[in-house]
Amino acid sequence: MTASLTVLAPGPFSSVQDLGRPGHAHLGVPRSGGADLSSLTQANRLVGNPESAAAVETTFGGWSARVSGRVLLAVAGPTARVTVDDADVGSHAAVAVDDGAVVTVHAPIRGCRNYIAIRGGLDVAAELGSRSTDTLSGLGPPPLTAGTVLPVGADAEHWPAAPFAPVGELPEVLDLTADLGPRDDRLDDARLLAAGVWRVGAASNRIGVRLDRADGTAVPRHRRGLGELGSEGVPLGGVQVPPSGQPVVFLADHPVTGGYPVVAVLTAESVCLAAQAAPGDAARIIVR
Repeated sequence: MTASLTVLAPGPFSSVQDLGRPGHAHLGVPRSGGADLSSLTQANRLVGNPESAAAVETTFGGWSARVSGRVLLAVAGPTARVTVDDADVGSHAAVAVDDGAVVTVHAPIRGCRNYIAIRGGLDVAAELGSRSTDTLSGLGPPPLTAGTVLPVGADAEHWPAAPFAPVGELPEVLDLTADLGPRDDRLDDARLLAAGVWRVGAASNRIGVRLDRADGTAVPRHRRGLGELGSEGVPLGGVQVPPSGQPVVFLADHPVTGGYPVVAVLTAESVCLAAQAAPGDAARIIVR
């Protein structure tokens, strides 16, 4: 019997994600994929999938699905309540779920994105070599809605050595490590990027995290007299500063080019941390 999941409630936003589709920036296509790749790959490892297997990415919980067949699943990301037919089963552990059972992933305590991996991966149609939903270009499967059926594939490896993983708690203030450049010279004082505390804005999404000044510290401004910057490539984790001085940290579905200067780039670990930033969270940019 082929297993599948039928979405009953998608929550505020949920989608299918894998490692994305790198290498297509020249076509105007971003990498996409899991916003927090560290949590996505951990969920896959817990059920014995290759790290590249497609899984569900949820945002602020509220996600539930009915299982057809018998599956092994794991939920990773920030700490969240996970139930099977209203019985708590916990996150960050492989759980066997029987035919007809309803799995629910509730809102995380802190953070915003959880990953639900099913042994065998999700067998949805791929575009440009990836099963990821891209909210910017529209490639990949559409965001999940009630009634969406997700077939389970055969993309599995050996059974994992450990069926559970430690859970790391997100700090009260997110420290995002970055390297300056390539356009930090277009700011009047790039050091202001790392001064004070920023607050995550409500308009943040899979494209980028918007930061507003939280403590009254001055914001970096564009240097005068430099003229307009032409459109150029934008990297994953790029920190772009528009004329307002309020930075945007680009995530998985970021545009491939932009006209405002990218003045710093986050490390890979900090990109995953930024992907868990919820509106109202405090953050610092640490320049190394």
